[in-house]
Amino acid sequence: MSAKQQSEREFLRHYNIHDYDVPLTSVDLVILAVRDEGLHVLLVKRGEHPFKEHWALPGGFIDVHHDQDLQATALRKLREKTGVDTPYLEQLQGFGNKTRDPRGWSTTFAYFALIPSEHIELTHGANVEAAQWYRIDGSSVAPHLAFDHAHILEVAIQRVRNKVEYSSLPVHLLPETFTLSELQRVHEIVLGRAVDKSAFRKRIKEGDFLEEVPNAWRYGSNRPAQLYRRRPDRPMVFFPRVMSGRTEEAS
Repeated sequence: MSAKQQSEREFLRHYNIHDYDVPLTSVDLVILAVRDEGLHVLLVKRGEHPFKEHWALPGGFIDVHHDQDLQATALRKLREKTGVDTPYLEQLQGFGNKTRDPRGWSTTFAYFALIPSEHIELTHGANVEAAQWYRIDGSSVAPHLAFDHAHILEVAIQRVRNKVEYSSLPVHLLPETFTLSELQRVHEIVLGRAVDKSAFRKRIKEGDFLEEVPNAWRYGSNRPAQLYRRRPDRPMVFFPRVMSGRTEEAS
């Protein structure tokens, strides 16, 4: 071991993080699903102060002893609330200031998750009284949210809608198998507007991120519809043009 490494080790041995002011650090989740022909977000009712009995985004403090990184914290919290282990999960951005939490200077790293709403058993732990889906109206929900969660939700919804315009993101809101009509409908629900069928079908074909499920059909009042599933080797596809036809750079 070099003298430089020995010096570094000696410094760390005596270093105490609590000698300095450390902001509260957490992860918050915007968990989205399509239910009853509408885009919904999962909220929890807080069981303790601050904001006791207020609705909030699920989340919590980072477990420094068990969470290897922010993604691990987000996945742990998602699993605790929904039982889902492998959703589409993406970091939104960080939010932090000295007023968002009355307990002190705090920062949170927000993620959004897209999950099919079927077969989810909502749970709540010691710090929350209930977990419930709420329909999104515009970019908000009816309840007044704790902390700055209304702002986080608004930013997340805008990010998702923007990304729907130039990517295959909505496929992650569907169950394992689905029809093209069901995929188009999910696009329309998230965007809040109709989508031209012929242009949509052409776009999906060009994206080449779906595969037919052999001998699988959805039967209804009309002719049977072929069932599809997402190709495992193409979890996300980016298109050169947004759905309105304008060229836009994917971010």
